[in-house]
Amino acid sequence: MPKLGTVTPILRMFDIAKAREFYLDFLGFEVRFEHRFDDVGPLYMGIARDGCELHLSEHHGDGSPGANVRVEVVGIVDLHREFMAKKYRFNRPGLETTPWETKEVTVIDPFGNRLTFFEKD
Repeated sequence: MPKLGTVTPILRMFDIAKAREFYLDFLGFEVRFEHRFDDVGPLYMGIARDGCELHLSEHHGDGSPGANVRVEVVGIVDLHREFMAKKYRFNRPGLETTPWETKEVTVIDPFGNRLTFFEKD
């Protein structure tokens, strides 16, 4: 019987410094790898936090700004508290309880991609 595995979204980025500030400093991800075909080529970077892995790419054909990714979380209240404690000037997300019985924290990266962290009630 077939079995599906993990999904790894590829999100478009346009500024490496801004991507690092948002994903590493604010969201707490760590760089797993970086790849360029040459010294002046676009960056393709894998980042992860716990079991969540994302790929960020400067490549023209990779991803489209405005993507929406949902990430399941255990401990959403603590995650929200962590984000707020960092006082990131460009994003102060709220903690929402939804009609579909989840608690959610949504952030938008500097490139228009939306990440919604959620926990089922």
